[in-house]
Amino acid sequence: MSTQVAIVTGAGRGLGRAVAHSLARRKVAVVLAGRTPEHLTEVRDAVLDEGGTALAVTTDVSDAASVQALFDACLEEYGRLDVLVNNAGVTAQVQLADMTEGDWDRIFDINVRGMFLCSRAAARHFASTGSGRAINVASVFGLLGRPGFTAYGASKGAVINFTRAAAAEWAKFGAQVNAVAPGYFATDINAELRDDEAAVAKVVRRIPARRMGRPEELADLVAYLSLDAPDFLTGQTIAIDGGESSV
Repeated sequence: MSTQVAIVTGAGRGLGRAVAHSLARRKVAVVLAGRTPEHLTEVRDAVLDEGGTALAVTTDVSDAASVQALFDACLEEYGRLDVLVNNAGVTAQVQLADMTEGDWDRIFDINVRGMFLCSRAAARHFASTGSGRAINVASVFGLLGRPGFTAYGASKGAVINFTRAAAAEWAKFGAQVNAVAPGYFATDINAELRDDEAAVAKVVRRIPARRMGRPEELADLVAYLSLDAPDFLTGQTIAIDGGESSV
């Protein structure tokens, strides 16, 4: 088949769901990876209803066998892979003195180990085809320090430097790796916060644009990096945060 194929992790909700829809609208076949089958099925059906192409694969990105099964399913169904979007991630607001080893491990298992396992599988495929693109979803918290987000910020800082190093490695076989660092976006994940007017006001005061981002804004940036960005652009992290990391 001639259409491009993308794996999107964490595709069942939030920004991952928006990314999947944005790619599907651009005629990319999307392989939806996530831990909750019901969420994946909902996104898959919505993509199909819109005339797109999608495959849902229940996946734990922190488990090597599960990740291998995801890539096997993609190649069996479509015969190719062109794009990997490492979007799966978790967070928790915990003061460092109160943090347990479990809190730390949970964040790093998904945000860093999961990215590593998926990127390793993609690298092996891209090296054999001589092309490919990966987009890693970092965070503005990987660029800034925020109380209560030590583990999350550290994990997203790791995403940013992983992106640089992987880009330097992958250049020799014609593949590109970039990252996006979103700030606050209005998604179902922060719906509770957005119900609190005082909390929202506190957040947007830190954002020069004086608003949260719209999921489609992040999704369209990821689609650009996946499909249209020049090959010479690699190893970069683009903050999309309304200017929050600039002040």
